[in-house]
This record gives sequence, C-alpha cells and structure tokens, in this order.
Amino acid sequence: MEIAEWSDLFVAVAGASAALAGLIIVAMSVNIDVIVRFPSLPSRAGATISVLVLATVVSVLGLIPAIPLAWLGAATILFALVCLGFALESTLRLVRDDARAGILKGAVLVVPALAFLAGGAVLAAGSVAGLYFVVAGMVLGFVGTVLNAWVLLVEIRR
Repeated sequence: MEIAEWSDLFVAVAGASAALAGLIIVAMSVNIDVIVRFPSLPSRAGATISVLVLATVVSVLGLIPAIPLAWLGAATILFALVCLGFALESTLRLVRDDARAGILKGAVLVVPALAFLAGGAVLAAGSVAGLYFVVAGMVLGFVGTVLNAWVLLVEIRR
C-alpha cells in the first residue's frame, strides 16, 4: 500500500474540513457576544476549529508527491499535539463547570487528537498503516466538531 492511494481521501477531507472551519468561524461570529459570556465556550470554540485545521493540514501534507512517511508522521505529531493542547485546555474548563459532563464533552475533541497522534507515531515509524488512525481522527473529529458547532450556534441561544 502506498500513500498515493490515499490522495482522493486527502483531497476530500482537505476541502471539507477547510470549508467547515470557515463556516463555523463565520457562524460563531454571529454568536460571539453570547459565546464570550460563558467561561468554557471560547476555548471550546478554539478547540473545535483546531481539530478542523489539523485535518486540513494533515490532508494537504498527505498530498505532497512522494512525501516521506517520517515527515508526514512528524508533522502529524506536531500539529496533533497543538490540537490536543487546545482540546485539553477546553476540557479542563468544561470540567470546572460540571465534572462528569465536562469529561464527556471534552472527550469529543480529545479522542480525535489522540487518534491523529497515534497515526503520526505509526507513520513516523515508517508504516503507512498509521493512516488508518489518521482517518479515525478525521471521522471522529468531524463528528465532534459538528456536535460542538451545534452547541456554539444553537444550544447557547436556549
């Protein structure tokens, strides 16, 4: 299996995640006055965007012709760590509001970042099989970001 076989997936994810990130940023700007009133929501918004940026960056890097797996893995690890930082900071704020629910709400973005991190480690070790972890991170990231987008756009208005 070659990384080039994944190019259609990378093209689709790069386009979808970049478009979704832009739409969420614009949509959140409509509710920014409400979002900043809640201590945990600005960091939740940042973590949400960071997962989409992570998916976009890894997808674009995966499209570089003949990129060495080690480089793709190292870059995935680097960007996943940044994303994980945002997700953990958001989770800590959510836990301060409500310990049990905060852990569950935070896990929606922590788990995808961890999947990207695992994928990056396997890629850096030289195995294209790491892309399966990356794809898991992408899918879980889309689910988590859509859930958080719903909260940031609709639930805060209730």
